[in-house]
Amino acid sequence: MGGPLTQVQSFVSNASTPPTLKATMSDRSNHKLVPLHELLDEDESASLLAEYRISPSDLPKIRLSDSALPPNISVGDIIKITRDSRTTNTATVYRMVIE
Repeated sequence: MGGPLTQVQSFVSNASTPPTLKATMSDRSNHKLVPLHELLDEDESASLLAEYRISPSDLPKIRLSDSALPPNISVGDIIKITRDSRTTNTATVYRMVIE
């Protein structure tokens, strides 16, 4: 039937291959160290801007090319970023997407 080495080789050859580094790093938005990035819909954006009495250009910016952004984001969108915080458990910030 074959010795232990043959059985190990057989097991390894039948195992599914792990994803490549390139495939793993192509979508960084799901990495465990990247805080949650959420797209605000139009109603949420309007209420946020009204609550703070600001315009979208007053918000801090984030580039469209930022690898932490989820897919289907476009210039002018407002992103809600929720991070873990030692003092308040979570910290929420908002960013406007620029080119």
